[in-house]
Amino acid sequence: MPITAADAVYNKGAPRQHGAMEGSEAPAELDKIRLYRLERIRGELRKKDCAGALLFDQVNTRYATDSTNMQIWCSHFETRCVFIATDGPVVLFDYSNLPHLAEGLPTIDEYRVMPAFYYFSAADGGPGRAKEFGKQIADLMKKHGHGNKRLAIDRLSHMGLDAIRSHGIDVFDGLEITEQARVIKSDGEIELMKRAIDVCEIGMKAMHDALVPGITENALWAKLHEANIALGGEWIETRLLSSGPRTNPWFRECSMRLIETGDMVSFDTDLIGPYGYCADISRSWRCGDGKPDDIQRRLYAAAHEQLHHDIAILKPGMSFREIAEKAWPIPDEYLSNRYTCLLHGVGLADEYPSIRHRVDFDKKGYDGTIEEGMTLCVESMIGAEGGREGVKLEQQVLITKGGAEPLSTYRFEEDWL
Repeated sequence: MPITAADAVYNKGAPRQHGAMEGSEAPAELDKIRLYRLERIRGELRKKDCAGALLFDQVNTRYATDSTNMQIWCSHFETRCVFIATDGPVVLFDYSNLPHLAEGLPTIDEYRVMPAFYYFSAADGGPGRAKEFGKQIADLMKKHGHGNKRLAIDRLSHMGLDAIRSHGIDVFDGLEITEQARVIKSDGEIELMKRAIDVCEIGMKAMHDALVPGITENALWAKLHEANIALGGEWIETRLLSSGPRTNPWFRECSMRLIETGDMVSFDTDLIGPYGYCADISRSWRCGDGKPDDIQRRLYAAAHEQLHHDIAILKPGMSFREIAEKAWPIPDEYLSNRYTCLLHGVGLADEYPSIRHRVDFDKKGYDGTIEEGMTLCVESMIGAEGGREGVKLEQQVLITKGGAEPLSTYRFEEDWL
């Protein structure tokens, strides 16, 4: 299926967008969303009595400012970050001198070039550049921290941390700040997420249309990438598509294997779509025109039952432990190949919380409460230990006052049930 501009809504007279969606009509007021997200960060900083945050994770910098610059590339290197004063300005430290990339954003008060100290850029000059960077951060903290020297940092190498700490700054975990900030979505964020899901489901339809015996797993997966990029999406976080005996156990990424008639094909989109929002959806299909065999039907029925049971129990105010205890009891034959969690948060990427299965909760789980405004992905992976195939299903939902409202709408194979 060719992907064209007809699959998206465009308006050349629309206000200026940033990144791949320039020239498009946003489904929500972007500046309102940007300021909401920045205030969510500042709210969490106030809760932890931090004077500011320093964010290097490019998903976090996107959340805080909506400014982007080669996000995947900049994720490899400490070359771009954002300083957020809790009661003061936001300073973007960018890769090279490219201020046009931040024009018109209400979330950025000052633009600077990052004195990058990672080895590729600086080699043996790294320590000197790190000291320069540490001094700039210390000056910002002194000027805008009102005597508070507590700084939240999401991720930074020892060289940068040492340079900052040398000025008497106390460093705290910034990931707790950003993960908690991202938990509750505004109405505008939900609209942007729905746009990403729409694009993802167009790509899924293109995959389904292309699924014929003899296509490779990689070629099938490419259909999702094509749709995402053509319609303003950004990247796909994983390559989780497999067929036949590669579907069980889960987490094999796609390969040059030729998909055969009768094979189960299972995938997990992990797609970062328009406006940077994630569409995380899983489905399982059968290749070819024939009917699924009895084992495939049984696997699919179990996965479908688990998924829909676990969606139905979700209500605001439930603790993570309560969800684990009320979740669908996985039969023993499928327990060893279960998915790693029952459900997880989703926003600009996978995010807090990750709620573990009942059998894993005491060792790997943590407690908390689901709230209205959370967006979650409910997971199911059903495959018997030693079995040939597995079924992967996943649905993206919004927690409302009345329960979980599905955001992803792509059909299930209900005639298999």
